[in-house]
Amino acid sequence: MPRSPMGGQSGAGPGGSFGPPAWSGPGGGPGWPGARGFARRLFALLALFFALPIVIGVVIAAGFAGWTGAAVAAAIIAVLLIAGALLLRFAARTFRSVNDLVSSTGRLSEGDYSVRMAPSRSAPFRPATEAFNRMAERLERSDDLRRRLLADVGHELRTPLTIMRGELEAIADGVREVDDDEIRRLLGDVAAMERLLEDLKTLSTTEAGVLRLHRETVDVVELVDRVVARFRTEAAGRAVVLSVSAVEHASAIEAEVDPHRVGEVVANLVANALRAVPEGGTIDVQVAHGQLDDRPAVVIEVADDGSGIPDGQLGAVFDRFHKGAESSGSGLGLTISRGLVEAHGGTITAASDVGLGVGTTITVTIPRASDPAD
Repeated sequence: MPRSPMGGQSGAGPGGSFGPPAWSGPGGGPGWPGARGFARRLFALLALFFALPIVIGVVIAAGFAGWTGAAVAAAIIAVLLIAGALLLRFAARTFRSVNDLVSSTGRLSEGDYSVRMAPSRSAPFRPATEAFNRMAERLERSDDLRRRLLADVGHELRTPLTIMRGELEAIADGVREVDDDEIRRLLGDVAAMERLLEDLKTLSTTEAGVLRLHRETVDVVELVDRVVARFRTEAAGRAVVLSVSAVEHASAIEAEVDPHRVGEVVANLVANALRAVPEGGTIDVQVAHGQLDDRPAVVIEVADDGSGIPDGQLGAVFDRFHKGAESSGSGLGLTISRGLVEAHGGTITAASDVGLGVGTTITVTIPRASDPAD
């Protein structure tokens, strides 16, 4: 039986459904070994703790008031009945909350990440209930991301691995001779798979919300110019005009960001634009001051005069593995860019007009200062 992430054995059947935990009551309902004994002990301790001082107080008060024995007994019985009713109500609420928490924790340890606790009527248990539900929601999201990541890796690696296997088998059978060009081609295929795996790793960390940012104050214009410089040789080889401009030249546009991650976003956008524009095309990267939710922000726009994106695909450009008909990329660049921008508390949008000669514009808006809550 497979092991669950929490270390216990999973109760999932072939269809992925979970059976009742080992401690569940008749019919699979929530249960807990020793529940009745716990309730009795809890009630007895509470009764002893609260009722004994009350009885002693009534006896002392009766002695000073000169009550008869019958009056003292009646007062004690009345006090005990009232205290017992209040204690019984408190104990019942406490027991239900504890029993629900233990049962839900057991289901979670069995791998049932869909379990959620109902809001507790006991005020002291409400924070624990809310914390448990947040934990279960995060585990469920992480498990879903893990399953999707494994499916994506298998799908994307299957084709290049099949091609490499065919080429290596042809070499082994003597059908194809080994030369420098063949070795370089195989090394290129390996490098492409390594890039894909690195992209998937970055994507999984951003979607799981566990990406760590190393923020520092940087001049975004200088950062963007440094990143774009890496593509100038490729652009010049295709006679593409690649320019960087700042709308406000008088002052540096500084922001508190992770320069490596923001540089990765800019590199993805410029690489996509280079693939989209024809020879002799134009790519303009602009950096400007802006606003995001009434906070000072930096705006980075990458605009090209390529073929553009059809209206039916514009809403899906940030989906994983979405690629245009003529794209040679992995289909992860914009998805990763969105995750990195959102990790900075920013936004990323796409605009395009097909057939009007204005191509596509990707706009990134990132707060200049980090949120203190981050």
